[in-house]
Amino acid sequence: MKYKIFIYLFVLPLLLNAQTFRNYSNEFLNIGVDAAALGMSKTVVATTNNVNAIYWNPAGLVGIEDYQGSLMHASYFAGIANYNHAAFAMPIDAKSALGISIIRFGVDDILNTTELIDNQGNIDFNRISLFSSADYAFNFSYARNLLFKDVNFGVNAKIVRRIIGDFASSWGFGFDAGIQFERNNWKFGIMARDITTTFNSWAINEEEFNKIKDAIPGQNQELPESTEITKPKIQLGIAKEFRIGRFFNLQTEVDLNIRFEQTNDIFSSNVGSIDPAVGFQLDYDKLVYLRLGVGNFQYITEFNNSKSLSLQPNFGVGFTYQGIQIDYALTNIGSVGNALFSNIFSITIDYSFFRR
Repeated sequence: MKYKIFIYLFVLPLLLNAQTFRNYSNEFLNIGVDAAALGMSKTVVATTNNVNAIYWNPAGLVGIEDYQGSLMHASYFAGIANYNHAAFAMPIDAKSALGISIIRFGVDDILNTTELIDNQGNIDFNRISLFSSADYAFNFSYARNLLFKDVNFGVNAKIVRRIIGDFASSWGFGFDAGIQFERNNWKFGIMARDITTTFNSWAINEEEFNKIKDAIPGQNQELPESTEITKPKIQLGIAKEFRIGRFFNLQTEVDLNIRFEQTNDIFSSNVGSIDPAVGFQLDYDKLVYLRLGVGNFQYITEFNNSKSLSLQPNFGVGFTYQGIQIDYALTNIGSVGNALFSNIFSITIDYSFFRR
């Protein structure tokens, strides 16, 4: 049975190779979760060890000792779009754990003006309705300590649901897998997203489509593709923690985000691209946290066709008290480049404190 599963995971991407890959598919899943991680520019793949590891690297779930829950909220585009995350994880035994999470990225109360003007050219504002465009992701995680000392493995099965009002909707399914291990006080992490590719199948409401397909002559004449496939991505991380005096600790991590496509990343070729990121976390006796990070190094093409390098700096603070951790992150300080800007808040509750 194990060999059949391995063959399936290896052959499936080859079978889907004839399908259309999209460079930007399910992009809402690349935003990230947890203000603590986002304040460090997402450089946590080697060190994440709480409930939020469901997203960053499920292997980190082995580090939890009791029930944990997490909530996060962020607003984008001046509050037009809302991004929310909720997660729960629990240990099965000393060597394994389970987790579940949900992500929603949505724009609500969008004006539907497709029937504002009738065939006679009459305008009737009563025909304006509202709809939402929302993306959902459900993650189901399992993590276990392997036979080797300090080596943890985790896997995500994710279901993706995307809804665009009454116009279209899709279902998607995919897998993520991650590994964490430690050697000589150095921590290493590997996270492979969409390892079998993530396949989305769309259902288009042809009745609604026919209402708008002739709105612009010569455009929107054909139904869009009904399938899309998300390419695999890999994140590599290396981290180390330093003791500073009696009460302070400094955690540093460097990550490499690898995509198998040519992009505007700082290192890019026909084979793939690499976007580095670095993050720092200084804490006072594991009570108060200060975080800094920089990532998303991109070459931007200017109007005169010259290229300039942009980057995304991030900042965060956190506080832990009696099993409750509250974190805040300010992403993309100064709105540098084209990255999203937001104030992000999250809370994590560790039930093990209340059992003491």
